[in-house]
Parts: sequence; C-alpha cells; structure tokens
Amino acid sequence: MTDIAPDATTARPVSTSSSRTESSLRVIRQYGAFNGLGLWTLYKREVGRFLKVWMQTVFAPVVTTLLFMTVFKLAFGDRGRLTGDFDGLNYNDFLAPGLVVMAILQNAFQNTSSSLVQAKFNSTHVDFLMPPLSPLELTAGFLGGAITRGIMVAVISAIGIEISGLADMSVVHIWPILWFGTTSAIVLGALGAMGGIWADKFDHLSAVTNFIIVPLTFLSGTFYDIKVMQEPFLTMAHLDPFFYMIDGFRYGFLGVANSSIVTGMWVTGGLSVVLTAGVWWMFRAGYKLKA
Repeated sequence: MTDIAPDATTARPVSTSSSRTESSLRVIRQYGAFNGLGLWTLYKREVGRFLKVWMQTVFAPVVTTLLFMTVFKLAFGDRGRLTGDFDGLNYNDFLAPGLVVMAILQNAFQNTSSSLVQAKFNSTHVDFLMPPLSPLELTAGFLGGAITRGIMVAVISAIGIEISGLADMSVVHIWPILWFGTTSAIVLGALGAMGGIWADKFDHLSAVTNFIIVPLTFLSGTFYDIKVMQEPFLTMAHLDPFFYMIDGFRYGFLGVANSSIVTGMWVTGGLSVVLTAGVWWMFRAGYKLKA
C-alpha cells in the first residue's frame, strides 16, 4: 500500500491568531527621545552593584564615620570649644556634620569611579554602550547610583551618631541639608565618573583620590573652624569648593556658617552643572570608551 501525499489545496491553513502572535513577536521596540526603561535599568544596575557588597560599600563607611566621632569624643570630651562664629559650640556637634559630608563625598566618588574602571578593566563597558542609551541617560544613570550611595551612607551615619549620643544631630534648617548634600554627591559622582573614564588602571584612580580628593576634603574645615588658619591658608580654604559643601551642610544643623550660604549654593550648583556636562561630553565623544 503506497502513501498518498496530501494535495496542496487540502493542507491545514494557519490560524489567524497564531499569525498575529508571530507578527507581534517580530515588532521592533521603538524608543522615543527619552529611554526611561533603559535609564531605570542602568540605575538599578548601579544601585544593585554596591548593595550586593553592602558590608564593604555601606556598612564599612558608616563604621569609619562612627570611629572618627568616637576618637574625637574620647580625645576632647565636652571640652572642645571653637572660635569665631562657632564660639561656645560643643566640638563634637561641630564635627559631626563635616564627617557626614565627608562620607557623602568619598562614597559618591568611589561608586562611579570603581564602576567605570572595573567595566573598562573587564571589557564589559560595552554592556552600557551598546543599548539604546543616550549620553545624557548614561550620565543620569551613573550619577543616580552615586547620589543614592552617598546619601544612604550619610543618613545611616547621622542616625548612628544621634542614637549613640556622640553628637547632637538636631536639624535647624532642612533645605541646606538637602541642597548641599545632593550637590556634593553630584559633584563627586561626576568627578568619579570622569576619573573612571580617564583612568587606564587602578593606580591612576588612586592618584586622583590620594592627591586631589583627600587633601581637598581634609583641608576644607571638616575637623576645624577655618578661622583658626593664618593667611594665605585662610584665602586658600575659601577657594576650596569642598569648604562650601561642608559649611553649607553644617549650617543646616548648627544655624551658623563661616561663609555666605548664597555663595555656597552658587559654587556647588555651578560645579554640579559643569562637571555633569563634562561627563556627558565624555560619553558623547566616547573618550577612552570607544575604539
């Protein structure tokens, strides 16, 4: 008995529903002028990256801040008094906001710089260059992760200082805390991104940290009232942009400052815009990212 091939006219037709399903699968996703999904995905990647090792990226900086406060508390007790605008203020209450800002600066810088250097070192930077993300969206995604880490460490550190009784973290003005805390994270996050893109190896990034970030942080009035300084160091301190970040943030807790808060807002706001534009340009030009 021979098999009879079915006639072409008797073949079962393809159902309309399955045809529509196949055609819908072949539709290419279109993006408008703003890729919100891509930006959110990059931001989650940056936040998830440092939360995955939270003991190193969040818990360790908080412990370091509390150790600084403990050492100075043991060294000075309640005897530390300051001169100038801070006359009569307990030294630990003066020191605490400065240490919180220092935590913001260091962690915001480390987040973007380490992310980009590791990506270049492992040749995985194509993972964020190939998707349909504009230079502005790349900039916002990386800076968003830096801001989140810096603010997270700062909030936990401030709560720890208050609960432990190491200093009084009562808020006098909330808006300077929000403004100077956010702009500080943006400025250092942008510096970290620019350093991470520029650096060819980890030694280059360490040089930026050791010879630029750390000196500017320690000489900006974090641990002392700058009015105790003599010329020309007093003038040099006013040229340090980190001084305005710390002084403005401290104003939110103490209600007094060593400089004009309006000037500090212009300095930190202007730096945020300029350095963010610098990061945008680097992504747009593909500087040291594209062959």
